[in-house]
Amino acid sequence: MTTAVVLFTSDLRLHDHPPLRAALRAHGAVVPLFVRDEAVTAAGFAPPNRAAFLADCLADLDAGLRRRGGRLVVRSGRVADAVAAVAAETGATEVHMAADHSGYAQHREELLRTALAAAGRRLLVHDGVGTVVPPGEVTPHGSDHYAVFGPYFRRWSGQRPREPLAAPRAVPVPDGVRSEELPSRSGVPGTSPGLAAGGEGEGRRRLDAWLRDGVDAYGERHDDLAGDATSRLSPHLHFGSVSAVEAVHRARARGTPGAEAFARQLCWRDFHRQLLAARPRAARDDYRTRYDRWRDERTAAGDIEAWRSGRTGYPVVDAAMRQLAHEGWMHNRGRLLAASFLTKTLYVDWRVGARHFLELLVDGDVANNQLNWQWVAGTGTDSRPHRVLNPILQGRRYDPEGAYVRRWVPELAGIAGPAVHEPWKPAVRERIGDGYPPPIVELPAALARFREARGR
Repeated sequence: MTTAVVLFTSDLRLHDHPPLRAALRAHGAVVPLFVRDEAVTAAGFAPPNRAAFLADCLADLDAGLRRRGGRLVVRSGRVADAVAAVAAETGATEVHMAADHSGYAQHREELLRTALAAAGRRLLVHDGVGTVVPPGEVTPHGSDHYAVFGPYFRRWSGQRPREPLAAPRAVPVPDGVRSEELPSRSGVPGTSPGLAAGGEGEGRRRLDAWLRDGVDAYGERHDDLAGDATSRLSPHLHFGSVSAVEAVHRARARGTPGAEAFARQLCWRDFHRQLLAARPRAARDDYRTRYDRWRDERTAAGDIEAWRSGRTGYPVVDAAMRQLAHEGWMHNRGRLLAASFLTKTLYVDWRVGARHFLELLVDGDVANNQLNWQWVAGTGTDSRPHRVLNPILQGRRYDPEGAYVRRWVPELAGIAGPAVHEPWKPAVRERIGDGYPPPIVELPAALARFREARGR
């Protein structure tokens, strides 16, 4: 009986898992393996919220495997070394894993391939596990990637994603394979108080509820800050506890405009991945430089801290930042507003904001986070790179009665209606006193500074 190792990375599920199904078809036994990658930890990509959500996902994955006669094997260290060691211990001839496309993931794959080949073992990498359309599958004439979303979406929409796979009924695992103890959420200090639960079971429940009760109205309600009418599936998509392929198939089966609008948002994930796969340096360098002379972080330290702590004096921005701190998640419209305020109103380098988001976001994903920050900052793929979102007007439009602000900024809870968006006005300031700060910058002066810096 032959054995294969199935390396789980950001695909922590049993439903719609091509590497696992391929390994089970070809071999009598498999070793489901997760490696706690020391390089990821050393680079700061395992902050508390993601570490806790990951622990939930691993516990759920192990439970699902045990119901099928197997179990999850956990090791720590360098991925290539740990996987090669397990393969040697079990006599595995192949290792199956999902493709990933960041610069680090490509380097990890090459190291693993080399380590396995040295012992006469094969690495089989399966595309289309974390994306609907794999990077590089659709490209424009004369380029290796799309730099504009619209044309990419049209090509993406014309693709037929593979059919989702059912979870296997049985997963036979060899006896005697050593495993470290599973990590536990309770062992992770410093998590956000309102952090959501992780794991495939929770992800599938959330997907089912979203498709039943929320997705059809998504087109009209996705920007409603107070209504919270988004799927909240992004953490599950990031960790792979929900399949993007399955989500698109099931959404499109509803045949509604809202479901198609939801599928379009999933296309943005693929768009950013194909861009990062072609330009890995965009994770840290401007995709399209505007020759910005960002404010020095030391000079702007007070403004940056006010932004981080949700005390800028602009209520909708502060509400978004406080939601991030409490939940490790933020409404997408809030992300746009918070990012625009930092990069354009305060004229602070987008990397400062991207770093803070990655420290807190449970769905903190290099492709989506970095490239969305660049999109807002105007150094990415936005066709209007110099647009500035006015937090007062945006608050009135997307939180017209102020419910979102009052939910997250208790200092303003007693201010009814849209007046909550302008707490510096005398009538409002008299009611709230000194508990809420005045604006840290005047919008006209900030806009003039930005336009001068960009040569507008």
